Amino acid sequence: MLSAAKHLASAQCPLKSTPPTRNSMQQYFVRLRAFILLLLSLPAFAGKKKQALPVVRWSDQTPGCTFERGSDGVYRWGLWTSDLGITLAVDSQELTQVTKRIERPLLLRLTFKYRGPSSVDVTTNNMSLEFVRHSKVIQTSLDPDDFAARMQADIQTLEDETEHQMKKHPDQAADKQTPVQNYLSVSTEFQDFLNKNALRETRLDSGNNEVSGWVLFSTKSKWIGDWKKQEEFILRIPFPDRVFEFPFALPPTEGDLILRQRD
Repeated sequence: MLSAAKHLASAQCPLKSTPPTRNSMQQYFVRLRAFILLLLSLPAFAGKKKQALPVVRWSDQTPGCTFERGSDGVYRWGLWTSDLGITLAVDSQELTQVTKRIERPLLLRLTFKYRGPSSVDVTTNNMSLEFVRHSKVIQTSLDPDDFAARMQADIQTLEDETEHQMKKHPDQAADKQTPVQNYLSVSTEFQDFLNKNALRETRLDSGNNEVSGWVLFSTKSKWIGDWKKQEEFILRIPFPDRVFEFPFALPPTEGDLILRQRD
């Protein structure tokens, strides 16, 4: 590296009162080009092209892939390999329920079952959901603890603002307090749900071979508009050695409706 730099320095045009000759300029640029090529050949400059991971994709034509319309009103897509099985469960009314939730997250339930000889780490990190019919927007999974903390902060802000307004307009105290209490009730209930049921990072092995939980994805984007009659998604679940893909639609076929059995 140093010798190459010295080589380039020796090729620089000498500082003379007379302009350099055409021949000396040509030699200078030839040596400059050689120096640049040398730099690009070094490991620090070359860079390594990241190799794409193999994809394990759900398909109704592929062995190990299943689909079920449950009597509980839930669609379930299953994908099994030799060492790991994943089940994606989605409520048939999920698209309607999304619009009623605070912050409008879309919820998917995942179950992982491990039957390999070693272990595997399950984490929501880098899971993503592609909204195929909305400019193919891709949203990464939300951290449940961060989401719950943000909801709690919103509650505090709302309570402070309401208290301020009640001091200014004491005659409207009852009208202002009711929506705050409703928001507080819904938010607290959802936070409790996340604390108990969100998917957490887990290591699966022969002694602990199954984990289930809910994963959240934001639907707040300028590219995600009103829901279509049928929505298409692609859920991607990355592991160090492969990526699982679940292309699915809600409803799976247009007009599909699950009639829930009464308890």
